[in-house]
Amino acid sequence: MTAAPPRTVLGIETSCDETSAAVLAAGGAGAARLASCVILSQDVHRVYRGVVPELASRAHLVAVGDVVDRALADAGAALADVDLLAVTEGPGLVGALLVGVTYAKGLACATGTPLVGVHHLEGHLFGTALEDPDAVPPFVALLVSGGHSMLLDVPAWGDYRLLGETRDDAVGEAFDKVGSLLGLGYPGGPAIERAAATGDPARYRFPRPMLHRGQRPGDADYFDLSMSGLKTALIHAVRASKDLDADRPHLARGFQDAVIDVLVAKTLRAVEATGHRRAVLGGGVACNRALRAALARALADEGATLHAPSPRLATDNAAMIARAGLFRAAEAGRPVEAAARLPFPGLDRR
Repeated sequence: MTAAPPRTVLGIETSCDETSAAVLAAGGAGAARLASCVILSQDVHRVYRGVVPELASRAHLVAVGDVVDRALADAGAALADVDLLAVTEGPGLVGALLVGVTYAKGLACATGTPLVGVHHLEGHLFGTALEDPDAVPPFVALLVSGGHSMLLDVPAWGDYRLLGETRDDAVGEAFDKVGSLLGLGYPGGPAIERAAATGDPARYRFPRPMLHRGQRPGDADYFDLSMSGLKTALIHAVRASKDLDADRPHLARGFQDAVIDVLVAKTLRAVEATGHRRAVLGGGVACNRALRAALARALADEGATLHAPSPRLATDNAAMIARAGLFRAAEAGRPVEAAARLPFPGLDRR
């Protein structure tokens, strides 16, 4: 006998420095309504200009129980109402992941509720669909976060083809490093965006990595990304500056414009290559309003549409984990283990 589909999903996310829990009410034909989502961010990492894994793990350990309780209360639900537990099992900081996975296993053992492990990046693919019913396959996906940057062809849920990825730093990581270099603090993305708003786009013209007119489909770098050369160019510009305080907004604008130009161009290439008329943006960098606006304009010119999550569901959150868990519900019962590196399910790297 086929098991009944879950009606209420509790998601748990602890892959980096956000402790999050969410409750999802499942409907028919794959529909789902977000009943609650609680996200507790860890400000302690600002002091160190980056995430300290041990501190992240300890903070998750202290907070995860209260965060889950709050999510259930906000949804007007109890543990007894939950039909499926979904937890991020990777990739991420292994100590942080262990907290969420161990807690979820404890709940599953105590209540007898089925548990399914979710790949963090697949969660980001599903996040936008929670708010936008049109953010469904087929589409091109641009996933850009602090730890990952990739361009995917998504003909159907669970069927993913890698088009391109970063060869060095993730885009979000580059924003963080440049933010630190410019003395803007951590996290770098929001700080650079604020500074760039008053910057002169003509003052600094930085290189657009892996983007030139001679590239053709089939070239190894046609869809790939690289941030290392851009960071080096910015370092030289900072060292050459005679008044960094005055130049800071212009440097931030030059850096942000270069990143956006590359991401837009690569996404347009993917849309042209696949023939898809939709592009889905995911990951923490999706919060950047200048990127969203530039992508939306460029795609509209090509007769395509951009689908981007709200800032709350762009950063790490348990709502997207619950939604991906609902899709993977049939896999409940397989072993779930925290893994710093985890193969993307259904990903074709050819």
